[in-house]
Amino acid sequence: MKKNLYKLKKGVALTLAIIMSVGANVSVFAEENIYEVYQNVQTGKSDNVQVKLFNFTKERVDGAVNVLPDEKGTHSVLSSKEGFYSVPVYSQKKGYGFVSQTCAQPPRIVDYSDITIKDDGYYVNQTDESRFIMVDDKGNDIDQSKCTTYNFGGMVFRVDVPAGAYKIEVETTGGADVTSMSVSGMQTTRIESNKFWDVAKLVPVKNVAEWNGNTWSFNFVTGIPFIDIEIEPKKANTYVGIKTIKLTPIEAAEIKDGEKPTIFTLGDSTVKSYIFEEAPMCGWGQVFDRLFDLDKVNVVNYSMGGRSMKSMYQEGRFNDVLLNGKKGDYILIQSGHNDERKGTATGTADGENARFGGGSTEEMYKKYITDYYIPAILSRGMIPILVTPMTRAEGKPTKNHIYENSFTTRKFPDVMKQAAEETGVTLVDLNTRSVEYMNEIGTSGTTAIVLSIEAGETPGKTNSGSYANGNPNLKIDGTHFKEALAKQYARMIVEEIYKANKNGDSSVDSFVKIYLKDEVVKAIENDDWSNVYPEVCNDTVSGLGAYYRNQIEKMLQLGVMKKDKNGNFNPLDNMYTEEFIDALSKLWDIDKNEIRGYKNTPLTREVMASVLYDAYKIKFSEKPVYMTDYNGKALSPDDPNYDSNLVGEEAQYYPLAGFGTLIDTDRISPEYAEKVKEAYNLGLIRSEWDIQRGTMKNGNKISPKQVVSRAKAAKSLYFAWVLSKPISDETDWIK
Repeated sequence: MKKNLYKLKKGVALTLAIIMSVGANVSVFAEENIYEVYQNVQTGKSDNVQVKLFNFTKERVDGAVNVLPDEKGTHSVLSSKEGFYSVPVYSQKKGYGFVSQTCAQPPRIVDYSDITIKDDGYYVNQTDESRFIMVDDKGNDIDQSKCTTYNFGGMVFRVDVPAGAYKIEVETTGGADVTSMSVSGMQTTRIESNKFWDVAKLVPVKNVAEWNGNTWSFNFVTGIPFIDIEIEPKKANTYVGIKTIKLTPIEAAEIKDGEKPTIFTLGDSTVKSYIFEEAPMCGWGQVFDRLFDLDKVNVVNYSMGGRSMKSMYQEGRFNDVLLNGKKGDYILIQSGHNDERKGTATGTADGENARFGGGSTEEMYKKYITDYYIPAILSRGMIPILVTPMTRAEGKPTKNHIYENSFTTRKFPDVMKQAAEETGVTLVDLNTRSVEYMNEIGTSGTTAIVLSIEAGETPGKTNSGSYANGNPNLKIDGTHFKEALAKQYARMIVEEIYKANKNGDSSVDSFVKIYLKDEVVKAIENDDWSNVYPEVCNDTVSGLGAYYRNQIEKMLQLGVMKKDKNGNFNPLDNMYTEEFIDALSKLWDIDKNEIRGYKNTPLTREVMASVLYDAYKIKFSEKPVYMTDYNGKALSPDDPNYDSNLVGEEAQYYPLAGFGTLIDTDRISPEYAEKVKEAYNLGLIRSEWDIQRGTMKNGNKISPKQVVSRAKAAKSLYFAWVLSKPISDETDWIK
């Protein structure tokens, strides 16, 4: 799995750089063994690594490193019955000892003078009660797992080890009630119970930090050649201490006969897998698996919104991937958007200076890649691929807007390119490709498939409330996007990896030559993706026809609508009643013959509303969750307590304008009047008059006689499709 000699030499240089960059804090490998060290890192070997046991009590333990005080040392002097002693400070010669700052970014500072040496262990106590107060900007108490700025002091013991995985066992004096544990800057308190890494709860946290009495244990993969074990008290005036520390190497697992290798994706909200309550948002990691032969490889998405290179490491997400991965598995890593954060809020600051914040400087970002991520991945025998973050699209562009790289202040894509060049790791420059694609499809095409929402597009929900009446955040979100764009990013990524392989990058041989579907390889070679993404139409990619591209592609993908023999959808053509009934019946799995009394003429809005109401009565015995407590205080427009100006957390599902306020209801045909009213009050149809994306706005006309276009029909059908799905199911549905 090695690359060419040039890249191998660069890998050796990386190992040297890592060793030298931390200076006196790490052991220096003999020069003649550098190649062997790098070779071991590449293949996951650690045959020369043995169990390390450190004893901190007065009673000597055979086979252990008995951590003794330094007599009359130059560091903080502590008194004992026998005389004066110093805390055993880390030294390169010993390869272990206490340090005054952690390897975290930024470093956490601790004070040697807080450590007391007793017969049964080394203790620490913090008397300053103010450092244990965790509040937000409003003065409200916040939980330790949610606080990013605390520093309880404590003590940090460093042990030199080669890059690789270890089971860490720390016998403490007080247990979980009084002791907080961290390892090499990781906030392991967040994973002291089994949870999930994704919102659909399909990817469990498998490697948790566990307490068994007074012994804390955790499996951890280090990329830097040492491990920092951090012990902190949870409250003031409480002594906490350590008796023993045991490090047991964990060999990298092999793929057994009958097992499939895995491609892992790790990134932020632009890579994440979404559920129906978040529709129509989609990350490229969610649709990435469609490009692979899943009989030959698994594709697992570990991504989550709000994550950065820093936070994915600190919360144990990256660590879990490494421990679940096996030799020969791939891991694609994208980060950059949340690394830009510069938060300064009390308690939960998210900037580069916060202990567990998301933000990074360019130097921190690069160091995470070169010193923490890449060596750790290689130590497990896995294969890293770096993906630069796509550009953010302009939310409200001018007609002929020219898209450019949005990373102009902290140039993380450029930093990632530098890191890839220095380490010899495969790079996918999605940032450049995203800029090119946006300019290719233009402002209309781009704005349609980023997170632009208008009333009636989806019953889904942001953190600020329902999308049903538009975006509660009152903007077009150019960072996030819909499935139509996620698929294109997935395409670009495999194209770039295929190109790298053609240019001699043998590390991705299996990725390209075994795991990709045959039709995907053909699509790349012929520059024709019509067989992979048959739902993409010639006339909905750019211009006016692209406005509902996402909904159109999903309806084609689900097989409820069709394009013509020339590959066009004809979005502005009239929709016909029979086709709409047929499509809706398939989406809701109901008998279309039960929806009777409609002629197959061009579909008008009053007929569409009536059909939707008839189908709704057949499909639902009770209101879908989107209409009820799912959105908090969701009131009908005709309720006397209804507030049409509600936004923020209480932005609701139901139309903002009550049916009685519409100015053209007298134009509704009598035979449809009651059904149109009921459909409107249920939110199944909304005014299309003067609505805009990026706002919370409804019109005041129902326009009953207006003929519905095929594009508008796709919009309505998409809304109905989401409405019928459980909110916690993944949206990655195809026919």
